[in-house]
Amino acid sequence: MSSIAVRRKICPLLGLFLAVPAAIGQSAQIAPAKPAVLEIQTEKTLHSVSPTLYGLMTEEINYSYDGGLYPELVRNRALRDEGWEQQDWTLLQNKEAGAEMVMDKTTGPSAALTNSLKLTIKAASATEPVGVRNKGFWGYALKPNTTYSVSFYAKGDVGGGQMWPLKVSLVNDKTGKPVATATTPVGGDWKQYQLTLKTGAIPTGTDNHLELTAISTGTLWLDLVSVFPPTYKDRPNGFRIDLMEKMAGMHPAFLRFPGGNYLEGDHIAERYDWKKTIGPLVDRPTHPSPWSYHSSDGLGLLEFLEWCEDLHANAVLAVYAGYSMRQEHVDPGTALDPYVQDALDEIEYATGGPETKWGAERAKDGHPAPFTVSYVEIGNEDFFDRSKSYDGRFKQFHDAIKAKYPSLQLIATTPVTGVVPDVVDDHYYKSAEEFFDDTHHYDKADRGGSKIFVGEYATMEGSPTADFGAALGDAAWLTGIERNSDLIVMSAYAPMFVNVNPGGMQWHPDLIGYDGLTSYGSPSYYALSLFAGYLGDQVPDSTLTGAGPRFFYSVTRQQSTGMVYLKLVNASPAPQDLEIKLDKASGAVGKLLRLHAETQADTNSIANPKHIVPVESPLPLAGPSLHHTIPGFSIEVLEFPGKK
Repeated sequence: MSSIAVRRKICPLLGLFLAVPAAIGQSAQIAPAKPAVLEIQTEKTLHSVSPTLYGLMTEEINYSYDGGLYPELVRNRALRDEGWEQQDWTLLQNKEAGAEMVMDKTTGPSAALTNSLKLTIKAASATEPVGVRNKGFWGYALKPNTTYSVSFYAKGDVGGGQMWPLKVSLVNDKTGKPVATATTPVGGDWKQYQLTLKTGAIPTGTDNHLELTAISTGTLWLDLVSVFPPTYKDRPNGFRIDLMEKMAGMHPAFLRFPGGNYLEGDHIAERYDWKKTIGPLVDRPTHPSPWSYHSSDGLGLLEFLEWCEDLHANAVLAVYAGYSMRQEHVDPGTALDPYVQDALDEIEYATGGPETKWGAERAKDGHPAPFTVSYVEIGNEDFFDRSKSYDGRFKQFHDAIKAKYPSLQLIATTPVTGVVPDVVDDHYYKSAEEFFDDTHHYDKADRGGSKIFVGEYATMEGSPTADFGAALGDAAWLTGIERNSDLIVMSAYAPMFVNVNPGGMQWHPDLIGYDGLTSYGSPSYYALSLFAGYLGDQVPDSTLTGAGPRFFYSVTRQQSTGMVYLKLVNASPAPQDLEIKLDKASGAVGKLLRLHAETQADTNSIANPKHIVPVESPLPLAGPSLHHTIPGFSIEVLEFPGKK
């Protein structure tokens, strides 16, 4: 994903493939008088299906991490965003009452975090406490009878070596009353303080904030204030539960990270510098993201790898390759050597044993066991680099990585000539009509060169998330992905997440929408979940004749069980009659899953999250032939119990 001025990019077809006007899966342009006929020859296998065909792409955009998947409730916890003293942190008493809040640039809890919030209190009492308030990410999303983990770094100066009694409270905006509170003494040196806050029988809501208050006079310094809700699988510094469950529902075979422009940054100094994202949070300096807000880097390299572990997904690791989006680049040669070494170190951190230098660092960070990485992507969208240096940069990374890790599959972000990459990453952002016209893009592509990773794609309809017209475009495109799953080894929609609160979106459409409390899947989310959830390991031969306009299909078969999965996409408003003929059928009851809408503009939302969802029904099979009608604007999966 690119954040440069013109955002609606459609990646060039790169001159590699020829469009095929007539091929499996698309209809003629005249409505049929008779049912279309689909013949499936399960005994004739064309090719196998890539076991990693469907996965996830992620980057920090639309508040995907901070304010989203990384469920920190404190906004601007390290005081790095502009306007911190107005938009995020505010004083609970004014100067006239004897209090002042400033940024102290001379002291901090670590070499990475050198600034702190300095609170000077000249007058305070139990009835008139003084402190600071944090407004959170569009409020604090709190639930009843829930325990929240609180931590912060602080030091205090009240004179005479005394301790500060600091009160930490979650407070309701409307009543001004605490819903959970705790008090801890603060000493005179920087130290981390940890405590828990438990809510009672409160209403679920976001109209809450955090307060840290004192009744003593003196000076208090604060930094890295954190409030965490329960996380997925109770992982410390982990992930938001409902969003992880949404991703698990997509049956991902892989996660590409750190994806998109987040890897490159606007400038080289703002790239994803992985070594600054590992270890204790207090040792992570944070960095600007390319989408106009600061990244806390609480979700660092280890957390990405644990994300894969929690979803049982393969890691597709992207390494910075010497290009940043404001046309800054590093020339191949000695200047690029440190970045190549950084990539080698990163791979060792992920995959090395605890006896290696960076494997030992990972073990020290709490994960002794190595992770499995099969694919490494060199850069991101380097076709934007006007210096044309990617050929040389890719070869330098390729040669160094292959020398140490010969089994790794290396992905190029655009075609190169200096060396043949294992995989090339293609990106597509198109309208539904363009995807309908391009479903045969890979049908006649050369099978003798690099494999293909469709690393980003989306039908550009709907906001903030994809509407049903977009789902039809995405599903039609995926029939071509499945049909060519011998060449295409992976595919991923992008972007995955969007915060639907005002100001939370930088790009649309997106796959999954959320606010502080709830989340929902778009129609495209459910289409992708169906395609990934019902996938065989073989593509059998099949032919379609007589279908109407904008009708698409794909079929796969599971060799071990004989199960046949037929995907049907009717992007026309008119129903389509279909005669399905199987050369082998068990005669048992199959299954039909249907995703349907009355109009292309229909969609899901935070207010109506399950408006369009798959509906399951039995599919009686009397023999090898089935007459079936697909309603207009429908996406279907038909599961046929077959014979081994």
